[in-house]
Amino acid sequence: MTFCFVVLLEVDASWLALSREERRANAAGMYAAVARSAGKVQVRYFDADAFSGACTDFVVCLTDDLCAYHSLWEELKDSKPFAGGYLRIKDVVCGIENAFQAYETEVLGMERDAQSV
Repeated sequence: MTFCFVVLLEVDASWLALSREERRANAAGMYAAVARSAGKVQVRYFDADAFSGACTDFVVCLTDDLCAYHSLWEELKDSKPFAGGYLRIKDVVCGIENAFQAYETEVLGMERDAQSV
């Protein structure tokens, strides 16, 4: 099963007060953590502050390995942007790709629907 997590973030104004060079240097640990998890967790980062008041940024993570996902976020929370209070997790939305199909086939014993995505 593939799990999808949408992690809503809030960037503190103190992060924006840093120069872009300082932001890059501070974010290096996050980039390294994401790179280390690349084989197990697919990560995409999106800016949202120009489009939403609910969050400033969000991250989409796809994985079949919940332990790898959890470990990634433990490492991210230890990075300078999170530990320094520049970034905060506002909310997390989780879903399972086509979970209804697994329920139908594994629990109800139905044949897989050839028309499903």
